[in-house]
Amino acid sequence: MHRSSWSLRAITAAIALIVAHVSAPAFAEGEINMIQIDQMTAGKPPPGFSFARTGRGTQGQWTVVADPTAKTGFAIEQSSTDTTDYRFPLAIPTTISGKNVKAEIRFKAVSGKVDRAAGIAVRMHGPDNYYIARANALEDNVRFYRVVAGKRQQLGTANLRVTSGDWHTLTLEAQGQRFTVVYDGAMLFEVTDTTFTEAGGVALWTKSDSVTRFDLMTITPLP
Repeated sequence: MHRSSWSLRAITAAIALIVAHVSAPAFAEGEINMIQIDQMTAGKPPPGFSFARTGRGTQGQWTVVADPTAKTGFAIEQSSTDTTDYRFPLAIPTTISGKNVKAEIRFKAVSGKVDRAAGIAVRMHGPDNYYIARANALEDNVRFYRVVAGKRQQLGTANLRVTSGDWHTLTLEAQGQRFTVVYDGAMLFEVTDTTFTEAGGVALWTKSDSVTRFDLMTITPLP
């Protein structure tokens, strides 16, 4: 075989390998993707994340902190206390994307005068378009919204005790047009919506001057 044929075959194989790598899903079906917070360095932003903000005000301040009450002794904290009301800082893992997913966080509401909230976003298409389940320790409720062009529209709510200074879990399952919100292991409500039907990113979320810590973020693909 001529050298030129070998060269052409090598180039073709290399291109195929690159395309396969670029188009590969962030995780395989059935694989659990858990953010390894315990392997991060305290005092620095969490690696592998990008940061954005929905609404107005300053960007969030996301840092890894030591916390002896956290599962592994470390947590990701949003510490900015900008009191702008319509302000939603986001921390987005850059390698995770999915359509049908079970997204779970464990959070602790530390402080906040305007708000004291934590949330998990799915099917994110930029900082102004996504679904979000969030818990609020000042309002004592858990709500589900769609955010379209930066505007929140409430789709579901449940009133219950959300204590500050304690760890809680919040889970959002997105499967087709059905969304299920679970708080501390109890299913609160289901909602159907067809606004965002394609795969998108996931993100940690807070509101206004909420100082919030997260010590768990797990994303599990669903059928």
